[in-house]
Amino acid sequence: MAPFVILFALVFVIPIAVSVRAAFYGAAPAESTLFGGGELVETFVGLDNIVAAATSEIFWSGIGRVVLYAAFQIPVMIVAALALALLLDSFLVRRVAFFRLAFFLPFAIPGVIAAMMWLYLYTPELSPFLPYLPSGIDLMSPPTILASMANMTTWTYTGYNMLIFLAALQAVPKELGEAARLDGASGFQIAVRIKVPIVRGAALLAVLLSIIGTIQLFNEPVVMETENPWMGKSYTPMMAAYASLMGTVSPSGNGPASALSLLMAGVAGVLAVGYALIQRRRTS
Repeated sequence: MAPFVILFALVFVIPIAVSVRAAFYGAAPAESTLFGGGELVETFVGLDNIVAAATSEIFWSGIGRVVLYAAFQIPVMIVAALALALLLDSFLVRRVAFFRLAFFLPFAIPGVIAAMMWLYLYTPELSPFLPYLPSGIDLMSPPTILASMANMTTWTYTGYNMLIFLAALQAVPKELGEAARLDGASGFQIAVRIKVPIVRGAALLAVLLSIIGTIQLFNEPVVMETENPWMGKSYTPMMAAYASLMGTVSPSGNGPASALSLLMAGVAGVLAVGYALIQRRRTS
């Protein structure tokens, strides 16, 4: 296990520890000396950065946007992924390996590249399909921008979640389906009454991963902001943390940016645990 543990510590544990430490420090001007002064030095500030992040209107506005975005993006994506998995697990599709790869392929495309591709499709002057839509539809206006980004991420991650469901479906004993078929159940009834309840655990995993990923929404809004400056540099919590690090929003610096990141992790954890508890209570 040593190779995995070493890599895990280098790329995951150590960066988290550095970020946690940075959240408790800030930059302050050094005392003047005979050789000059005024340069910034690292200073322990306690909980100041975290309190500032927790009371930031910019941060909570971004949280509100991603929660609204997740309210319709996650259900659509999960239902689509489950439908594709059920289709591939049935006897209706031949060459399952080809379709499995085709559905998963969008996930293999880098997020920024995919976002740029969709930005091209959303731009009225360049898009090959917008001229055929009813006049007045603007996919990058304030009322529709979240739906446009949801379409982008749904296209990217549906195939990934489909593999989660497909792996769970393939673990379902074939005897259950055969017995139901002998009892006169149709393929649709077998899917709804046998397969879907059995893969409930996989659905929980897929939704939890989606909630965590939603809080970290970054690539799509950053690319969309290049053509829609009205969005601002802090449209989502992750954008706010990055803008704070780059000094384009206030408060800025490594400490405030790390505090925003920790607060994002806390919100994602609360949402994920809350959803898991609700699902466990429903199951019991």
